[in-house]
Amino acid sequence: MDEVIISEEDRRQLGAWAADCAERVLHLFEADAPADTRPREAIEGIRSYARGEIPRGPLRPLAHAALAAAREAGAPAATAAARAAGYAAATPYIHALASPHQSNHVLAPAVQTARARELAAGDGSSGSSGTGAGDGDLDSSGDLEIRRAIEHAPPAVRGILAQLPACGPGRSRAEVLRHRLDAALRD
Repeated sequence: MDEVIISEEDRRQLGAWAADCAERVLHLFEADAPADTRPREAIEGIRSYARGEIPRGPLRPLAHAALAAAREAGAPAATAAARAAGYAAATPYIHALASPHQSNHVLAPAVQTARARELAAGDGSSGSSGTGAGDGDLDSSGDLEIRRAIEHAPPAVRGILAQLPACGPGRSRAEVLRHRLDAALRD
């Protein structure tokens, strides 16, 4: 595997972008579990890191806590929203070895944001690439979120992805969204 060069500033820009994505659907989790602050704390943590206020260390437990909240969520949209927050907090932990897993690490916050939006809207909810609503339609709420993520991605996100293997198309709806996002960010 090739070595990936990622500066601390690149990690901060990636974290800020991931937080921006995840925060767009945080309300979906909070409506499902209003007393559970773990996903919000994960987003606040990654924002603090992106501003240079805290080191990476505190982000790992925040990411794990948000992912635990996702497992406990009652609604699928809330689950995806909490995952987006957890994956956002974990973005600075990208490894220096190029692998498909690391590509997914970069893209997961935006993909889970798109899935949360789709699940809340009831489109693209089947999970398969061939039969889900919105699969051939680039105007599903998830596809609109992917386009937004592409438009707002800083150069650092594109630079990191350029060093990593491309994501294949996959079969699940999340994998289809991830592939679209990955391909567009590499153009």
